[in-house]
Order: sequence, then C-alpha cells, then structure tokens
Amino acid sequence: MHPRRVFWILFLLNLFNYIDRQVLYAVFPLLQTDLRLHDWQLGALASAFMLVYMCYAPLAGYLADRFPRPKLISMSALVWSLATLASGAAKNFSHLLGARGFIGIGEGGFTTMAQPFLAEQYPKEKHAAILALLGLALPLGSALGYALGGIIGNTWGWRLAFICVSIPGMFLALLAWFLPDPARLKNSPKPDLSQYKQLFTHKPFIYICLTQAVITFLIGGCSAWVPTYFFRYLGLNVAQAGVWFGGLVIVCGAIGTYAGGKWAERLLGQTSDAYYRVIAVSLAGCLLPLWLGLTATHFYTALVFFGLAIIFLFLPTGAIAAALVDTTPATVRATAFAVNIFIIHLLGDALSPALIGFVSGLWNLKGAIMACSIVVIPGLFFCQRARNGKKENIL
Repeated sequence: MHPRRVFWILFLLNLFNYIDRQVLYAVFPLLQTDLRLHDWQLGALASAFMLVYMCYAPLAGYLADRFPRPKLISMSALVWSLATLASGAAKNFSHLLGARGFIGIGEGGFTTMAQPFLAEQYPKEKHAAILALLGLALPLGSALGYALGGIIGNTWGWRLAFICVSIPGMFLALLAWFLPDPARLKNSPKPDLSQYKQLFTHKPFIYICLTQAVITFLIGGCSAWVPTYFFRYLGLNVAQAGVWFGGLVIVCGAIGTYAGGKWAERLLGQTSDAYYRVIAVSLAGCLLPLWLGLTATHFYTALVFFGLAIIFLFLPTGAIAAALVDTTPATVRATAFAVNIFIIHLLGDALSPALIGFVSGLWNLKGAIMACSIVVIPGLFFCQRARNGKKENIL
C-alpha cells in the first residue's frame, strides 16, 4: 500500500480520536446542569480518561512490538468508538466515568502505535514533517469536537453529541484492519527485557518525555477549561464557547503544527539539534500571550492572545515525535512511545484538568489557569537537558 494511503487512514483515525476525546469539554456546562456535577467531578472525567489512557499504553506498546499493529489499531478504534457511544447513554457520573475509561483504553492503544507506524513508511528526513501533518489531526479534531459538541449539545442535547461523533470511528476501524505492516519489522527479532530497561536509563529520551509532559499539562488544562472560561467570564453560551474555542484550536493549532514541522525539517539540514530549538521556542513563547489572554477584558483581544498561545503550544508537535523516533530503535519503538504516553499524561493532562478544577473551587478559574501555566519554567530546563544528551544512543 502506498504510504499516502496509510497516512490518510491514520490521519482520519487520529482526527476522530481527538473529536471523541474533546467533545466532552464542550458539553461541560450541560453535564453539570443535567447530572448535577461539581467542578471537581467535571475535572475528574477528564483526568479519569487520561489515567486509563496512560496506564494502558505500556501494555499496548508491548503488544505492538510483538503482534500485527494494523489489527491492534483497528480494535483500538472500535473500542473507543463504542465507548463514546456508551457515553451518550450514561445515566449518572459513575456511568460516564466508566465510559471515559474505555475511551482511554481504545485511544491509548491507537496513539501508542500510530506515530511510529507512520514514521516507518517514510525516510528519516521526512519524519518531522509527516508526523506534524499527522499531528494536524489534534487541533482539527479538537476543534471539531468543541464545535460539534457545542452545536449539537446546545440544540439537541449532550447525549446526541456523543452518539453522532462515535459512528465514523467504527467504519475507519474496518479500513485499518487491512493496513500492511512493514515486512522488515515482521521478520525482525523480538526485543528482550534489557532493551526495555534501557529506555528508563536513557537520559535524552526521559528528558524529551518530561519536556512534552509540560506542554501536555498546558494543552490539557486549557482544552478542558478555556471553553468554560469563555462561558463564565466573557458571556458566551455553550455553543458559542465551543465554536470560538474550536475555531481558535483549528486555525492556530494547525498553523503552529504545520509551521513547526516545516521549520524543524528545514533546520535539520543546518543543525543536529533542530528539534530541540523548535521545542524551546514553543515553551518560551507561550506564557506571555496566555497570561495576556486571561487578563484581557474585551473578547476579541482575549481571542488574539489565546490564539498566539495556541500557536506556540502546537509548534513542537512534529519535532517532539521526530525526536522520539530518532532516539529509539525500531524494535522497541512502540514501547518507547507507550512509555512516553505514560509519562506525559501522568505528569501532564491527567493532572491539569482536575488541578485547575480544584484550584478554581478554592480561588477562581482565571487564577487557576494562570497559576498552573508556570510549569513552562521546568519545561525549558528539561528541553535543554534533552538537547545536551541528544548524541547518546539507547542500544
């Protein structure tokens, strides 16, 4: 199968991966009213998904290093689609919490395999650009999740919002079943335990994961709470908040993702630490516009600053994925991505939605988001450490 066909199937799966994940946040106010939920419970729904997602990822990585990945990708897509469908039938907080957990299993399996699987279809010099293009599904899918969730939820109710976005993933799961697995990996020896252990002692790999955890912390917290911020502070209704924030994510996230991938690809011809330069610029540049957006009193002014912050946050999407591929050998690559998923979500968006919700209850939502954004400072330190150790090899 031509690499482009593989790309488009994985891209569409990744698109609905994020649509099904993010639609929840658009209907937060509706869930709160209908199921009588507190802010900490809304935050817990987001964090529960991430906890299951990150805990299942290592198992998914282990399986992906040993069994046909297209079949595992297909089954993962089917699981998360059915769980999204079940979310629309939830009768209370516990039911919804359980459904979100199964979405985490499905999406954890897919994300562990998708990026390394796609990278293996292309030469090394194309990794940053092609993985950035795959990463465009994040802002596009997130935006569609917010917009569809807001519009459908506001018009026909939050249950139908979940049901509608669950259906396409079931058809895409069937297409994924027939994707080819590269023969060079099928015939390669299976990794042994010592190779897995070395992942946890390889400093550049660990510091890349820690750097991405900081970015994931910020994206996860903002994704969960900025639409509600628009609702509470800027006078928008649920549909308007979902559409405006979704529009910001799709436009500014796409700009940042595409520009960062192309910039990293061009820099790679000039310097061996191209990926880390892109990541450092992202971290250094996102804090000021985020704070200015939170302190702005006019809606359109806030929109401009939030848009700039989103561009910087999405800038390193391709660079980080390419750095992970470059740092890890093919035999343990799926497990390496699984370990990466575990770390970035354990320290990232498994914490930030619930933490912001908790601080918001003690203080206010604006101050909670602002306080949590200072994690960019340790992020810059981790990026520099990864950059300094980039020449080390795992095996």
